[in-house]
Amino acid sequence: MKEIQKKNDTEFKTYVETKKQDIVAYHLKHNSFYKSFAKNTNPLDWSSVPVMTKKDLQQPLETLLSDDFSTKNIYIDKTSGASGEPFVFSKDKFTHVLTWSVIMDRFSWFNLNFNTTKQARFYGIPLDKKGYYTEKLKDFISNRYRFNVFDLSDQALENWLIDFKKKPFVYMNGYTSPILQFAKYLQRKNIILKTICPTLKACVVTSEMLFEDDKKLMEKQFGVPIVNEYGASELDLIAFENTNGEWIINNETLFVEVLDESNNLLSNGEKGRLVITSLYNKSQPFIRYDIGDIGVLSKKSTLKKPILEKLIGRTNDIAMLPSGKKAAGLTFYYITKSIIEEDGSVKEFVIEQLKLDTFKIYYVSNSDIPPNKKEMIKNEMRHYLESGLTILFERQTALKRSKSGKLKQFSSLIQTQE
Repeated sequence: MKEIQKKNDTEFKTYVETKKQDIVAYHLKHNSFYKSFAKNTNPLDWSSVPVMTKKDLQQPLETLLSDDFSTKNIYIDKTSGASGEPFVFSKDKFTHVLTWSVIMDRFSWFNLNFNTTKQARFYGIPLDKKGYYTEKLKDFISNRYRFNVFDLSDQALENWLIDFKKKPFVYMNGYTSPILQFAKYLQRKNIILKTICPTLKACVVTSEMLFEDDKKLMEKQFGVPIVNEYGASELDLIAFENTNGEWIINNETLFVEVLDESNNLLSNGEKGRLVITSLYNKSQPFIRYDIGDIGVLSKKSTLKKPILEKLIGRTNDIAMLPSGKKAAGLTFYYITKSIIEEDGSVKEFVIEQLKLDTFKIYYVSNSDIPPNKKEMIKNEMRHYLESGLTILFERQTALKRSKSGKLKQFSSLIQTQE
């Protein structure tokens, strides 16, 4: 990786073009799935390379493997399924090592040693005995202490606080939503975390959307920089915020494009589908892979320093409305959020689209949302979306998270019918 990073602009351009051609040529020669999938592809003509999706790869792993690879000599894992489309994937061992090289390199930007520095870990954990103890062993070896993200009650958060008083954590790492709830708890208690855990240096959040006002709240209550990470287990770390607040894309092991709905390349600054090529994975092809996310590359981006300006959400986070209009689900999640969190009584909420004209807000609070607040939310959602919508509310003691512990802020139950 150091060799890649040392290249100047001209050398780097040659490197990227060569790796793109090499990985396509390799899979056309050695991978029967890809030979069939990309039969009209010319490795020297990138526009002839087809875009692949998760659905293309949702088949038995053995059918996706290249020659000389088997389940015995590769790294195998599965995606969390938070997007609704889980699948098993593989990486060759060298690619897997490179993945961790990138992660360790990025954490070093904040003087964090990923392998040895004491980590406060906010991820889910498998509940089956083998999976549970495997993760516990990995936590022990990697100097990590795991917090239970499935219980966000005040008592649980108080216990988290006690742990921070006792243990010399250097950084926090994990899903955005439980870490945000901890920040809100500290705000209610008027506590700055770094004052009770002076060893703390940074907080790295991942896997869920990080909104700007939430980031400011966390920075204030933790007393350390909040670092935004974006990755995909089947690929690599995709983007990591640097010390200047820029979201730097991993261009050492990945090639990232922003495409429109017709697979045309968009200019920097334009919103489109993030399509990513893994430049090294020979075990199975991830070539022009539509990850299902919508984003924007900064106009300041260069090939050597690509910057992700904005991650807007997933393509399956789109709300379909009775008029035929489409709206990004996270947009009106954010509209609702600005009203629902003003008084601080609502701890968490998610929005589900039940029908074309019906949305339901599930929320965790000690008391019902007052009628006047509900009316404000209804009016704002109709204002930003359209009139004639039905908005329902349901208070719960805890929100349902995926098996991995992630919280999906917006989901549509009608996508499969469209």
